[in-house]
Amino acid sequence: MSELQSVIVSGGSRGLGLSFVKQCLEKGVKVATCARKLTNEINDLQQRYPDRLFFQEVDITDSNAQKKFVNSVASAFGEISALVNNAAVGQDHLLTHLPEEKIHQIITTNLTSQILMTKLVVKKMLLGGNKGRIINISSICGVRGYPGLSVYSATKGAMDAFTRSLARELGNRGILVNSIAPGFFSSEMSQVLTEEQMQIIKRRTATEELTTPEQILPVLEMLLFTDNNISGQVLYVDGGAGI
Repeated sequence: MSELQSVIVSGGSRGLGLSFVKQCLEKGVKVATCARKLTNEINDLQQRYPDRLFFQEVDITDSNAQKKFVNSVASAFGEISALVNNAAVGQDHLLTHLPEEKIHQIITTNLTSQILMTKLVVKKMLLGGNKGRIINISSICGVRGYPGLSVYSATKGAMDAFTRSLARELGNRGILVNSIAPGFFSSEMSQVLTEEQMQIIKRRTATEELTTPEQILPVLEMLLFTDNNISGQVLYVDGGAGI
């Protein structure tokens, strides 16, 4: 593909998503991100990169808000070269204790909203005749079972399946589609786990070390910024937790 011009990162106001936003800005591209609330970190970045960082407060589960956001990004940037589907919510209950509304929230946020966002962005890419990149942030939970994470894991496994089929659909249009599946790392979602649970996860990991966000960034950089022919793949950054 030609040099990456712009990228959308959903859920980029904090955590791993914020790391992705910073990385892309440092690479010199235009970045659009959305989240429920503007954070101090994004506000500071807007002061540093007023011409290259676009932010809107968006409820990712609101399809109309999604459409307005993507249209606004296309108007501001002229084209959309890449999408990183990062927005997600976690789970901290066994299925028998999980309220029905929480089940719907997890599925809508982690799966349905990502598919709809991808559809909107891919339409912009195809109408513009541009090649592009779609990166779905998945999880080791998509291939390895953990108690208390059944619905979350279902959404991540589904995103990996979505990645493979979409790569088939879009490959001949020059759009590469891949997933990055991190292992457990320190985040708001992992804070629901007890110390004992974290130690069990470490023992089940080949390196006996948890993943760090810094270890995920090189994989995103490769998929977004290098001339590669990788598509339909799930790239695990998990210290061997899934083997």
